[in-house]
Amino acid sequence: MAQAQQQETGLEGHGIVNVARVYWNLSLPALYEEAVRRREALISVDGPLVCRTGQHTGRSPNDKFIVREPSSEDKVWWSKVNRPIDAEQFEAVHQRMLNYCEGKELFVQDCYAGADPDYRLPVRIITEQAWHSLFARHMFIDVPGAGSGPTHTPEFTVIDMPGLTADPKVHGTNSEVFVLLNFAKKLVLIGGTSYAGEIKKSIFTVMNYLLPLRNVMSMHCSANVGTAGDTVLFFGLSGTGKTTLSSDPDRQLIGDDEHGWSEAGIFNIEGGCYAKMIKLSAEAEPQIYATTKRFGTVLENVRMDANTRHLDLGDASLTENTRGAYPLEFIDNSVPSGQGGHPRNIVMLTADAFGVLPPIARLSPAGAMYHFLSGYTAKVAGTEKGVTEPKATFSTCFGAPFMVLHPTVYAKFLGERIARHGAKVWLVNTGWTGGAHGVGARMKIAHTRAMIKAALAGQLDNVEYAVDPFFNLEVPQSVPGVPSEVLNPRNTWKNAAEYDEQAAKLARMFIDNFKTFEAEAAPDVTAAGPQSV
Repeated sequence: MAQAQQQETGLEGHGIVNVARVYWNLSLPALYEEAVRRREALISVDGPLVCRTGQHTGRSPNDKFIVREPSSEDKVWWSKVNRPIDAEQFEAVHQRMLNYCEGKELFVQDCYAGADPDYRLPVRIITEQAWHSLFARHMFIDVPGAGSGPTHTPEFTVIDMPGLTADPKVHGTNSEVFVLLNFAKKLVLIGGTSYAGEIKKSIFTVMNYLLPLRNVMSMHCSANVGTAGDTVLFFGLSGTGKTTLSSDPDRQLIGDDEHGWSEAGIFNIEGGCYAKMIKLSAEAEPQIYATTKRFGTVLENVRMDANTRHLDLGDASLTENTRGAYPLEFIDNSVPSGQGGHPRNIVMLTADAFGVLPPIARLSPAGAMYHFLSGYTAKVAGTEKGVTEPKATFSTCFGAPFMVLHPTVYAKFLGERIARHGAKVWLVNTGWTGGAHGVGARMKIAHTRAMIKAALAGQLDNVEYAVDPFFNLEVPQSVPGVPSEVLNPRNTWKNAAEYDEQAAKLARMFIDNFKTFEAEAAPDVTAAGPQSV
């Protein structure tokens, strides 16, 4: 059995007492042993740990709350994504959680968020499930020399107890599930859900509050770097292709989801990857597929044959949002430091469920600001509770659920850095073509890769462009390796009139959504988007 520590290990400082055992910074193999011993997981034929999250197979955004308190109250962008909860209600949940922890076996991981030592945040993740502790070990950055004791002083702590539920009538929560952030106490409480992504995204939310206060832009994006040192950012919500497109065999991966942009350049906030696994193939995504054959990978809600222990990556019967968590080093050509230079190219990814946006377009600096503030995409099935098929949405900064400050704070960072470093910006549609969802087909990954490769190589700098009449976008008329008819989505529809109707509908949605930002956006930014249709 893995080495265990008794309660004298330091959890008393968090108010956690009278626990049965504390497992401190257990290694990957030890956590495997504990997860299997506790019947939390099974081991597949090739080595990954296979877990199920139960009822909740995606994030629960309506269950996240931020404590309204003096130190952060005037900075938080209070909105439908940043809901307030009273300090007294937080304390009631907190006390309930402390009581719940008594008599339990608990797992602790001490780690960092932020690859740049100048901006890293020491964090502590306390969980009741061994596999959640392994997830945290993968997703965050190791503390050198961390052993079986509290040698680390956390600046933020996450207490994750899926077996504990809240009472909405008493605690002011939306449901039995709760994700509560308290910036004054530097504490996150998670309960009622076994979806491990809540742990990672809660710390990302914290970093989205802290980093801008230190003149660092926090970003929901992936990043990679070429042999010439050319860093590229890929903005986008879950399911738009951040992980897939940044895991490029010809480039080095900096990170697949969360980054900071400081005066020195780009740095990964995480130490691992959290990739969608549904319908993964060795042909289309060889690097990510290889992680499903490795000891150490944690697979969530992936179907596995009970006898042979073979995986079925195409089975979505549990959820479309099947996931794999693994350390960054599992990608052979990853950047060990998790850092890169200032980006030369920025790609904004959208999965257009209407099937009317062009597959690639060049954005002016004003256009980049417009589309960053708009954050148009489609929520992909399973990523959030209740989303069963792609749904058009506008998620400002391509990550509204995690942005604590007002969107214009992040947008001003982006505009200033684009201007200073001369980054080129591209809008890439990884969604549907030939018709809307249900009629058309998803854009071919091979075509998307070819378009991005051409953009990064400068092959689109001098080609002919045409302005899309609905979306005011500059669309290249030729891209090496891509059929010309693919570049104009109207040509892919059987009925051009139906395309025009859907394009006009989406353009109006852009216009209506951007009214939220018109008062603060510069006139050229507003003019860069769709006009009256």
